[in-house]
Amino acid sequence: MKKLQLDVTEGMPDTFPIDSTLSFAPFVTYLKARVAEEKDAIKQTLYQQVLERFEAQPPEEEMARMVHTCLSPSLLAKNESIWGICPPLRPVITFATDGLLLLVKNWKDELFSRRPEDFRKERLQQIYAFILRRLYNFQPPVRSVKYHAYSNPETGLMQYYTVNVNPDFIDVEPIGELPAVDFSSLHSRLNNGEGYEILENVIPLRMFRFKGISILTVTDVTALQAVENIRKIRLSRTPGDNTATYRHVIQSLKTLVGNPNVEFDLFTFVRVNGKLVYGYEKGGTGILYKVWGEEALTPEQFQAQAEGYARRPNSFFSRNLAKEDLVQNAWLKKFIDHGVGSLSLSPVFYDHTLVGVLCMHTWGKERFDERLLALIEPAIGAIAQLLQIYVDEFNMEIDTIIKEKFTSIQPAVQWKFNEAAWQYLLRRKKNEPMPEADPIIFNAVYPLYGAVDIRNSTTERNLAIKADMEQQLQLLSNTLAAIGLQHHSSLLDGMQFACRNWQQSLQQEALGTMDESNINHFLQQEALPFLQHMVTQHPDVQPHFDAYLAGDTAVDTHKSALELSMQMLNNRINSYLEKEKEQLQLSYPCYFEKFRTDGIEYDIYIGQSIVPDQPFSPFHLKNVRLWQLSSMAEIARLTNSLLPQMPKALHTTQLIFVHNQTIDISFRPDERKFDVEGAYNIRYQMIKKRIDKVHIRGTEERLTQPGTIALIYFNRKEIEDYIPFIQYLQEKNVLQNELEDLLLEDLQGLSGLKALRVKVVL
Repeated sequence: MKKLQLDVTEGMPDTFPIDSTLSFAPFVTYLKARVAEEKDAIKQTLYQQVLERFEAQPPEEEMARMVHTCLSPSLLAKNESIWGICPPLRPVITFATDGLLLLVKNWKDELFSRRPEDFRKERLQQIYAFILRRLYNFQPPVRSVKYHAYSNPETGLMQYYTVNVNPDFIDVEPIGELPAVDFSSLHSRLNNGEGYEILENVIPLRMFRFKGISILTVTDVTALQAVENIRKIRLSRTPGDNTATYRHVIQSLKTLVGNPNVEFDLFTFVRVNGKLVYGYEKGGTGILYKVWGEEALTPEQFQAQAEGYARRPNSFFSRNLAKEDLVQNAWLKKFIDHGVGSLSLSPVFYDHTLVGVLCMHTWGKERFDERLLALIEPAIGAIAQLLQIYVDEFNMEIDTIIKEKFTSIQPAVQWKFNEAAWQYLLRRKKNEPMPEADPIIFNAVYPLYGAVDIRNSTTERNLAIKADMEQQLQLLSNTLAAIGLQHHSSLLDGMQFACRNWQQSLQQEALGTMDESNINHFLQQEALPFLQHMVTQHPDVQPHFDAYLAGDTAVDTHKSALELSMQMLNNRINSYLEKEKEQLQLSYPCYFEKFRTDGIEYDIYIGQSIVPDQPFSPFHLKNVRLWQLSSMAEIARLTNSLLPQMPKALHTTQLIFVHNQTIDISFRPDERKFDVEGAYNIRYQMIKKRIDKVHIRGTEERLTQPGTIALIYFNRKEIEDYIPFIQYLQEKNVLQNELEDLLLEDLQGLSGLKALRVKVVL
């Protein structure tokens, strides 16, 4: 214990010139009470001896040591006690342990740093809280413990301390009569940390004398705060910002073990249909993902290993992986190959369910021992909660994708389903009769329809199939002729005759569905068994049969090329629309549903009933129409750019149906999709199905042509919104300047159709 005079205010003015005298008399009074009350004979003897020594009036430094001995745990090492004595309610350290001296020497600025206004406020609260307790028997609201943090320059890690001032050994004496205080009005303000300034006028500090000692205790709470930081990260994190979250968690774990060279990694276990899959989360160094993720294991391999681990989730520790038996533990080799030195793996459970693994490791020659394992134990619970959040978010993301990609419950209309589900649940909880769930209807919405079609896809498919069948029949004919040179028979002649008939049939007629089926039946059920029979009877024809089988697997070249080209187009269109759909929702939420045919069609519904709490205006509709026109132009350019890459050159046509009247749509539970509601609205749906192959009136020319956008409408007023947009895109060199105004042929039940057609700048 050292005697000193250390002002921890860093030169800030002391605006509270209180009458404060350092005295051990209040502590002596406390000792006398303990001697009289203590039942434990050993403690009573100790207190009696200390009291007798105090009464002998030893030097103050010895008195301070005796106070420390009585108030501090006896088993603490000398340098572990961070403790001091101050004059009553004054920020001056008069006596200090070696531990406090060392801390103040190195970290005084961080430990006691304050802004002047904060320092004054804290001192004001401290002094008046003491006066109110002692003289007014009023307990002010207890302020929360404040943590002091500083960065250790040796490790680069944060350390945390609390500073506590104990005023139990202070006597306060009022000078004159105590003024009355209205605590009923003061209490609410004190709860908010205010009101103490009012007391300066009501009971000024010059009215009091303070005598005794303040006990200053500084406690290292680094471990507790590191765990608390992880809990706070869990509560304050932003969904999707997992990289930043992991970085803060890993830093807190390093702080917990006090070693910046120890690395951490987290691996979350997520499940799909109850089976473990890797969730693409790379926490910390990412070493576990490198060893267990897709870079090292196929989904099937990971599932097998993870399920085995989940059945027996054991911990693992090795101070030096290089010394481990790799024959018995072959799985460690991947860690060694990545440069891991020491390694600890701990399973993490949430509610008795395995949610992940915590990895602690070092790189290269750096090592750690078992003692660090105990240090991270307090953080396991907070880490388990964090990993469970990732599991929940993964499950929610899967649900969202299912809703967006595979059902009609999109975010824009989710609220309506939520309300209907809540009403249904409410009736069920009340045990009311269970009628059908409330219908999901959106009234007076504007429909927008678009279709991107692959030009002549049906014809191209038939031609490809025909070409492949011609190739296959020719292969069969050549094989039969080769076999006939070695083993002639009437049965062989009959098979060659049937083969020639089918070849002639393909050359003379267009391929029908029945023809395709009959030829396949001939090839699979007649020709193939015959060839197998010939091999059985004449083993020397085996090479001809093998050549036929090898050629047979490669004859679908035309159909494969066509399907690959169609897939390229549809994937590019679908990818573009998916990206655009997200951007479109930012302007005003709308319902957007795609359908895949030979190309891709989409329906968009927008209106007030879809988003009741967000005002809808005609400008929102105009925005979607401009997007519809410009996106069709972009799709035409995208698909045209794919021509050099396609094994079979295919073109797309772009069609928009303009309907300026609102319609009603409802969700059909049996079909799990939205459909139009009412007889008039059904006509809109009928028109969409009939216009894709419409011709220009009086000609055989199809309206839809490659490299163009066609807009079909009934009345000129319906197209008024699009005319300025077309002119705008022409000026931007997106569309060509020629605009065709066309009359269309009458269709069944439809007459008076008109169209605008404009070419895209490719």
